[in-house]
Amino acid sequence: MAAPAYSLGRREINQYFSIRSAKLLAFGAVALLVLLHSASRYYGGGDTCEWLLSGGRFLGENVWQPRGCMMHKYRSTDAKSCLRHKRIALIGDSRIRQLFYSFVRIIDPEHREDGNKHENIPFEDQGSSINVDFLWHAEVNNSMRDRLRSWTEVRRVKVTFSGFNKSWSIKLHGGSSEALHQYRANLTFIAPSLETLTQSSDVYWVLQDPVHEETLSEPRRMITNEQIDLYNDAAVSVLNGSKRNGRAGAVRLLQASRQAALETIAESGDGLHLPEGTRNVGAMILMNSICNKVVKPIDGSCCQPRPAPTVLQKLTAATFSVFVVCSAVLHLLGYSQHHKGRPAPDVESGEEKRKPDSATVPVSPKGPFQSICRMGVIMAYFYLCDRADVFMKEQKFYTHSTFFIPLIYIFVLGIFYNESSKETKLLNREQTDEWKGWMQLVILIYHISGASAFLPVYMHVRVLVAAYLFQTGYGHFSFFWLKGDFGLYRVCQVLFRLNFLVVVLCLVMDRPYQFYYFVPLVTFWFVVIYATMAMWPQILQKRASGSGVWHLVFLVKLAVLLIITCCFAYSQGFFESVFSVWPVSSLFELHGSVHEWWFRWKLDRFVMIHGMLFAFIYLILQKCQVLSESKGEPLFSNKISNCLLFMSVVLFATYSIWASSCKNKTECNEMHPYISVVQILAFVLIRNIPGYARSLYSSFFAWFGKISLELFICQYHIWLAADTKGILVLIPGSPSLNIIISTFIFVCVAHEISQITNDLAQVAIPKENAALLKRLLAAGVFLGFVLMLSQGKRPGH
Repeated sequence: MAAPAYSLGRREINQYFSIRSAKLLAFGAVALLVLLHSASRYYGGGDTCEWLLSGGRFLGENVWQPRGCMMHKYRSTDAKSCLRHKRIALIGDSRIRQLFYSFVRIIDPEHREDGNKHENIPFEDQGSSINVDFLWHAEVNNSMRDRLRSWTEVRRVKVTFSGFNKSWSIKLHGGSSEALHQYRANLTFIAPSLETLTQSSDVYWVLQDPVHEETLSEPRRMITNEQIDLYNDAAVSVLNGSKRNGRAGAVRLLQASRQAALETIAESGDGLHLPEGTRNVGAMILMNSICNKVVKPIDGSCCQPRPAPTVLQKLTAATFSVFVVCSAVLHLLGYSQHHKGRPAPDVESGEEKRKPDSATVPVSPKGPFQSICRMGVIMAYFYLCDRADVFMKEQKFYTHSTFFIPLIYIFVLGIFYNESSKETKLLNREQTDEWKGWMQLVILIYHISGASAFLPVYMHVRVLVAAYLFQTGYGHFSFFWLKGDFGLYRVCQVLFRLNFLVVVLCLVMDRPYQFYYFVPLVTFWFVVIYATMAMWPQILQKRASGSGVWHLVFLVKLAVLLIITCCFAYSQGFFESVFSVWPVSSLFELHGSVHEWWFRWKLDRFVMIHGMLFAFIYLILQKCQVLSESKGEPLFSNKISNCLLFMSVVLFATYSIWASSCKNKTECNEMHPYISVVQILAFVLIRNIPGYARSLYSSFFAWFGKISLELFICQYHIWLAADTKGILVLIPGSPSLNIIISTFIFVCVAHEISQITNDLAQVAIPKENAALLKRLLAAGVFLGFVLMLSQGKRPGH
């Protein structure tokens, strides 16, 4: 009874939910969200500086999330770069002195709180010519007014001023209403001087933080939160009133630190002064407000204006617009599209689906234009998500629950959707799709949860990336070994499918090719495998079957490849000298250096060779009929199968124990290239030795595996945000609902891009060599033009 009910449940789901209806729903959701967010920014204010200063929430202990934007965590180097030759002044009482010390420690982490109470405290960083002064002014009075006037009269030195509402006024005057009225009058009197300062400086008025009344000492008992609220209301009324009356003031109110203090003031030792973590939040908010527009950090979207589109971005937008017009003209002329694209081959692993026996139907002129138009609409969504000020962004924050709970959930779904395999051979197409699918889902959860902060998870995900490359070596070697097809058509098909999306994103999102590191890595190793197999002597299965000597010759070729790999791996200077030559450098440089490419390449430098060697051994064993790959039967004899299965489980667990005991990423990454293959091979054997395991696969995971490349690339901009540093926020205020909606749209977009790439590959890559060479020449001219335009450009990412 359970099996029929299970199958019926799946049929019911599939009956009412198709990928076409899902895409239409996703398109409608995007249109509605763009409209709502645009209206919200237009009518409700879209100044991310105001969002930063006005409020937020704690994601975890001392981790502050501003409303709708990302806050960069400044280090000493960044802070000195931003504040070089600047003067900062913080005016107030003992609580602003706390803020002063926290601010200074961002610049100089070793600085001590050694200033005298109730006195001015200077700080100077001579190397960067940075001056930060704390000026003791317990009340808003004539003394403060004179100080401000002196600054407005002498403008030779730019002063970034931060004011503070004074709890001392409440303490000195016993919280009387007369003192409050006098405070309001004094503040009204100095407001014009503050507004004058805003013409040459950034001016912030910090609202007074709450107190923990139960912990206050007796002399401070008159400082109540009710009194503090009255003083804050007076400050807001006066400073905002100046703006409403048309004065040219732009005094910014820092309210977020007060909101943070509301959640942590109970931890205060004396009920008045903030815990260190909370005052550090206030200092970091100020630093982001001052410096983000100067440093322009990728993970600091608050207070950072969007850059103007580049020439390449404008040309790309114009090109898509032309195709939209042409598509509309073709539609009016009555062209229709009757062509349905073939299923896409697995370009990552080198496997291909069987081609239909029927003849290929000619492609209507409208088909390619429609595909490019659809791609243009999708790229507009990419741009709005991660380059325009339309949607909000938030920071990642790792907890074990945010990683492991979704992980358990997707594996339950994967088990629910299982089917019988059409093939029972080792690493058959359905199984490799399943493998890539669950690995990609794990990687997605890893990225959005910020799990790289947890070293054991980081090391296991590194194995998953290595497993992708292992499949690439295994699949492409198997294809060349069995079929011997080294034709230009096949090579161009693979390269187009791997790189089409990334090339378009480089143009639309203004990012270098190496930024999408996985595609350059897979493309590079595909070219290496092709060169290894195609160069003389070409050793294929048909040729090697005649003599075992050819097997030995192939192993020699593989050994030569290993030696060359080691030469590059153990000589960073040699590696960089090769890949720093233009135009190769244009493909592999990031931030003006090939260091990132060196790191990524070196990390998995052997696993592709491992994949080729495994495929070689497997195909020989298969040819010799050593393996039993019939349905339900173990891969070897029962005794050997049980022994290998036990060893695989032990090795798999051993690697996990080692990964969990690693001390730091540097040490782990040094060992990773040598031992990652252990867990990969262990998994392959565990998955394939039992006959019943080879007979089943998860159709849920396999579906995601077919679009795994698109999922990996698309996540950069339409699921994550700020080039993977943050999280895209489509539904503010509801993190769970936001993840559901953004994930739904993200998956639909990835699937659509996969289909578009497949359709365009059939048009862009003709089978006739003469036509293909002309296309390659045109593509070379185009890429050369793009490289020339981007040469010497240093994007700030």
